[in-house]
Amino acid sequence: MIFLNGTEVKLNHFNDKTLDLKLDINILQFGQCNTIKWLFDSNEELVALCFLVKHMRTKNIQDIKLVMPYIPNARRDRVKDDNNVFTLKYFADIINSLNFTCVEVLDPHSYVSEALLDRIRIATPKDIIMKVLDEIGDDVVMFYPDEGAVKRYSSLFLNDYVFGMKHRDKKTRKIDSFSINGDTDSVKGKNILMIDDICATGTTLSMACAELKKIGAKELYVFVSHCEETVLEGNLLNEITMLYTTDSIFRNNHPKITILET
Repeated sequence: MIFLNGTEVKLNHFNDKTLDLKLDINILQFGQCNTIKWLFDSNEELVALCFLVKHMRTKNIQDIKLVMPYIPNARRDRVKDDNNVFTLKYFADIINSLNFTCVEVLDPHSYVSEALLDRIRIATPKDIIMKVLDEIGDDVVMFYPDEGAVKRYSSLFLNDYVFGMKHRDKKTRKIDSFSINGDTDSVKGKNILMIDDICATGTTLSMACAELKKIGAKELYVFVSHCEETVLEGNLLNEITMLYTTDSIFRNNHPKITILET
């Protein structure tokens, strides 16, 4: 979904399936910063974004801010061989070519994407997570699934926390066990908020749930900045009370998923 100054830009099509875009000129803010917000649904939206910006340039609109909470193609942030197309780099090249005043992203999944995007501004999910804490209560122990998450989030909150550590089979590199580290005594009888940047099927968090319950955790909650719809295929939602996420990419409905506006 693409919004220009708060109004959704509809992606209509001609019979040949090409885009038929229309833009009410009254939406444009001449002499001011115009904001495009892109909540990613499909790669076709990238084409629409290019058309939209180029059209705005013909109207002498120069100051355009892109708010893009989720960075598409961040899953392909490195290539192992010539068979892999470095889509993140090429995506960033296209965004950079549109010469936005700034590109605001939320809690990016890949540090590579941060380096590739020009004039990037990174928003933390702190304010959104504070809303979650208001709902579930302040007396909550945080759980971070790995040391990277500890570095990313622990300084944002005063809550006690524990963190996870994955143990992999040396030959297959698959996770064969999961341990909880830190002040594990603080977990007993407490509600736990598990925090991470992105969730696919939630397999790692499901493993963490089992271990947290073993050491006495009460209710288990999850916040992820970006939740893929494949979470519905995993077992995580059966293990927790509620999963909170933003509107960055999740478009489905589930009684155990609360979507928060970015």
